[in-house]
Amino acid sequence: MSELKHTPLHDLHVELGAKLVPFAGYEMPVQYPLGVKKEHEHTRTACGLFDVSHMGQLLLRGPAPAEALETLVPGDIVGLPEGMQRYTMFTSEDGGILDDLMVVNAGDHLYLVVNAACKAQDIAHLRRGLPDGHELEELDRGLIAIQGPRTAEVLKRLCPEVTELVFMQHGHFELDGIPVWISRSGYTGEDGFEISVPADQTDTLTRRLLAEPEVEAIGLGARDSLRLEAGLCLYGHDIDTTTTPVEAGLIWAISKPRRRDGERHGGFPGADLILHQVAEKDHRRKRVGLLGEGRAPVREGAPLLDADGNEIGRVTSGGFGPSVGKPVALGYVTLANTEVGTTVYAEVRGKHLPMTVSKTPFVTPGYHRGS
Repeated sequence: MSELKHTPLHDLHVELGAKLVPFAGYEMPVQYPLGVKKEHEHTRTACGLFDVSHMGQLLLRGPAPAEALETLVPGDIVGLPEGMQRYTMFTSEDGGILDDLMVVNAGDHLYLVVNAACKAQDIAHLRRGLPDGHELEELDRGLIAIQGPRTAEVLKRLCPEVTELVFMQHGHFELDGIPVWISRSGYTGEDGFEISVPADQTDTLTRRLLAEPEVEAIGLGARDSLRLEAGLCLYGHDIDTTTTPVEAGLIWAISKPRRRDGERHGGFPGADLILHQVAEKDHRRKRVGLLGEGRAPVREGAPLLDADGNEIGRVTSGGFGPSVGKPVALGYVTLANTEVGTTVYAEVRGKHLPMTVSKTPFVTPGYHRGS
């Protein structure tokens, strides 16, 4: 087994008493002494800081980089205004999802953030698929996310202009004299910001932010329970090469200009199948939210059954939602069982636990979309 990589904040995690675990080839903090539940609750009520430096940060340059990237994704990149960010996916020729990513229009180039576990394959996919004349640069930078209802209050002390950003907007700023790239976005359902920092200044900036009374360091455990309550997909679990964007409930990420009747329809891998599913609703299963009863969580892999005991799907992410006060899960079920309010049963250690198909997110989002 190859040696685990470290982010620029590894020494700080050790100093803070984090429990470190292997994750996507890195040694990462799963929790701190505060504990997963309290870290989760702190992020929902104040401000949590996450090390996400294991994610891949890339720059795409060349003639018409937006048009070039559209040959690999179903999102509207050409129409993305400068300084804005968009969620999209790399798709395969058979309509599966290779990864999901964020794309920023940075003017004369694009800034991409991809998942850590898919970083190497995404870079290879881009280099193989982009038209000639385009350059892809992998950046050596730190990436930290600060999330929660008091986050803007914290950042305003360091750089008031940052708080003028709205959800999914991106810009260049200085925090405490350190040049950074910041987007108002995140993975918790709360208002928050993701901050790209020069690698050698990541530790300094993180310590400065943690010195603010509202800010606590948060590990991967609470990051997962927060994103699950927010109804957000985790690649390799809720979405993968066997799921299409339509089955995954991500039709909203297939931009209108790229659909059958759009001005730049198709042109990305798997477009024929994916756009057929969009237009004809011709698919057999769909991702849904599930709310349980009692306290027992339902974990990934649990079969989902109908009232007659027939298997109709499977849980892809699950746990107890501290803010919801109930077990929450995401999973795939047959189309006949997708209506909100439908009761299905999760098979856990021989027991059939009732779960209700529910709208997601399970919590009210706190995104700052402006006045």
